[in-house]
Parts: sequence; structure tokens; C-alpha cells
Amino acid sequence: MRRAIQFRLNGASVEAQVAPHETLVEVLREEFGLFGARESCGQGLCGCCTVLVDGTAVSGCLYLAALAEGAHVQTVEGAAELDAVQEAFIERAAFQCGFCTPGFVLMTRQLLDEHPDPSEDEIRHYLSGNLCRCAAYPEIIEAVKLAARKRRQS
Repeated sequence: MRRAIQFRLNGASVEAQVAPHETLVEVLREEFGLFGARESCGQGLCGCCTVLVDGTAVSGCLYLAALAEGAHVQTVEGAAELDAVQEAFIERAAFQCGFCTPGFVLMTRQLLDEHPDPSEDEIRHYLSGNLCRCAAYPEIIEAVKLAARKRRQS
């Protein structure tokens, strides 16, 4: 049995028909063609499915789509142009295959919103729930530091 939900997706009002068991990442991919959030582990442990719901990072593979009713959902595709975080990830080549990059970008945005000048230990702790199978961690840490500097300068 499907039901209609309404929410804001990357700034636009949208409606979707969802089943009670459908996850947010499934709806984003299947209903809206947004493929940045990816299901990898299916257990909320790797961060590949990260999306922001009302400004808070959630594991889209565990978050039931029906709970998005009335919320503001932001995916990595939501930025109209590159922001400081995305620029920093590109400049520091903080990715290899790119599978995990959207989750790291969204977590970095949330980190810098909460802690504009994080220490390396704070960065490592905050991003500890995101996994990179290519082991681009040194570049990711450098990208987060650069993004923090870029944000402070703008």
C-alpha cells in the first residue's frame, strides 16, 4: 500500500508515492533519478547513502522515506554550482573511484557548519562513519582542511 508524501528536495517542493518499507535512498534514486546517494552496506555503517534531512546527516539506506514527510532533504546534487567543499575535494583529489565521495561531501558540510575550524582529530572523529574503500583518507582530510579555510575566507 503506497501513500503520498510531500517534502522539499534540494529546495523544490516534491511529492512521491512511497511504500511503508521503502528507504529514502530508494525513493531518491527510483522516483527522482538522484544517484549521488548510494546503498553500499545496507546497514548504515559506510556513509555512501548519506543525505541531509532538515540539516542533519542520515543514512538514507535506513531512513524510511515516509519519515521525510514535510522535511527538507538535501542530496549532493542539490548545489547549483560547486561549493567550497566540492572545490576542495577536487583540488586535493580526495577521491579515487568516487563511490563514497557524495557522503563525505555532505558530512563535511555538516561538520563545517557545526565546527568552522575543526582540528584534524575532530575531522577524523566526525568522518569516522564514512568509509573509503580506495583509502583516499589523507587526501580527504586535506580537502576538509582546505574547505574550512575556503569557507572562512569567503
